[in-house]
Amino acid sequence: MLKKEQNDLVTQTGPGTPMGEVFRRYWLPALLSEQLPSPDCEPVRLELLSEKMLAFRDTEGRLGLVDEFCAHRGVSLWFGRNEQGGIRCPYHGWKYDITGQCIEVPSEPNSGYADRIKLKSYPMVERGGVIWVYMGPPERQPALPEWEFATLPLSHSYMSKRLQATNWLQALEGGIDSSHVSFLHSASLSRDPLFKGAKGNQYNLNDLSPVFEVVEADGGLLVGARRNAEDDQYYWRVTPWIMPCFTMVPPRGDHPVHGHFWVPINDTTCWTWSFDYHPTRPLTDAERQAMIGGASIHVLVDKNYVPLQRAENDYLMDRQAQREGSLYSGIEGIGMQDASLQESMGAIQDRTKENLVSTDNGIIMTRQRLMKAAKALAADPDFKLPGLDPEHQKIRSVAVLLKRDLVFKEAAKDAFRAEPGKPHATV
Repeated sequence: MLKKEQNDLVTQTGPGTPMGEVFRRYWLPALLSEQLPSPDCEPVRLELLSEKMLAFRDTEGRLGLVDEFCAHRGVSLWFGRNEQGGIRCPYHGWKYDITGQCIEVPSEPNSGYADRIKLKSYPMVERGGVIWVYMGPPERQPALPEWEFATLPLSHSYMSKRLQATNWLQALEGGIDSSHVSFLHSASLSRDPLFKGAKGNQYNLNDLSPVFEVVEADGGLLVGARRNAEDDQYYWRVTPWIMPCFTMVPPRGDHPVHGHFWVPINDTTCWTWSFDYHPTRPLTDAERQAMIGGASIHVLVDKNYVPLQRAENDYLMDRQAQREGSLYSGIEGIGMQDASLQESMGAIQDRTKENLVSTDNGIIMTRQRLMKAAKALAADPDFKLPGLDPEHQKIRSVAVLLKRDLVFKEAAKDAFRAEPGKPHATV
C-alpha cells in the first residue's frame, strides 16, 4: 500500500516531476526503425513523458526529434514537408533542421531572424531495430544502450510495441509479478508455440504457491520465484528489473527469451515494448511469423500500434473458453491477458486501497527503489542512477534448478551475465 503522495511520486513523469527527471536520464525506446524507414519519409508524432514531439529522418538519413509545434504560430509540424534537410511548416514555410534550429523564414530572408529561433530537440540513435531518445540534460547524456538484444544481428531478434491505456507503473508491476503466471497464463503455457514443450512449464503449473526472494542488483532488482522440484531441488525463475522500466521474463527451453520496456506516454498511457531474441542463433521463420501473429508476449495491433483487442470490445473475451479452461481468463494472447487486467484497474491504480502479500515483495521493493532514486536525484543532480552504466544492462533472466540449500544469487551468478555466444540458463 502507498500513501497518495507516494503514488503520485512514482506515477507522474511529466516535465519537472521527480520521476520524470529520473526517466529523462536514460536512453528510452521511442520508435521502431520501421516507423522512419527512409530519408525524407513521413514524420511521426511522438508523445513521451507528457512532451509532444515530432520525429523525422532528414534527406541525409539523420534522425531528428523536435517540438511538434512551429515556433511561429503553433501549427503542428506533422502537416509539414520533410524535404531538403529539414521539416518545413506548411503554413508560412518556416523550416527546421534535426536540432530544432530554424534554417529558413521565407518572409524574412535576409534579416537573420531564423538564427534566433530554435525548437526544443532531443538526440536519437538507432540500435537493434529501435530508435532511442535521450531527453535529459545534454551534459549528462549516458553511454549508448547495451541491452543484449540490441547488440545482436537483427536476424536474432524481434521487437514490437503497443499502446496500453494505463500508467506506466502498473504495467511494469505486471512484468515484475511472476506469481500470476500459474493462473492467468496457465493455458497459454501449453498452447503458445513459443512457450509450450519446456520442462519448466510443469513446475509453474504444479506449484501454485511460489516463494519469492528479492535481492538488489547493481541496476535494480533480481526477483526470484522458487517452486518445488524433484530430487531435493527448487525450480527458480528469476526476473531482472533494471531502472527505470526494463524487465526480462525467464526463458523456457530453447525458445527465444523475451522482455519489456514500459515507457510513459503521459500519466495515463504508456508504450509497452516487447522484445524476443535468441543469444546463439537466428530466429526461425516459424518463430518470427508466430511473433508477428501475436504469439509469445506480442499482440496484433492496428497501424497506430493500438491493440485489436481492447476495452471497447472487451478484449474479445470468450466466456465459453473461460468455462472450458482452454483460456483461464477467456482472453487470447499473453500480452492482452496482462493488459486487460491492468487496464481494468483504471488509468492510474489507487494504491492506497490495495492489500499486498508475500508474493508482492518484488513490487514493494521496486516502488521503494524508485522513490529512493527520485528523491536522491531531486536532492543531488549528480546522483548516479542505477541502470545507467552499460554494464548494468548486460543482464539476463534465468530459469534454473538448484539444490535447496543454495542461494540463487550466488549459485546462478554467472548465468545473469550476458556475454556474446553464451547460451541462456534455461529449463
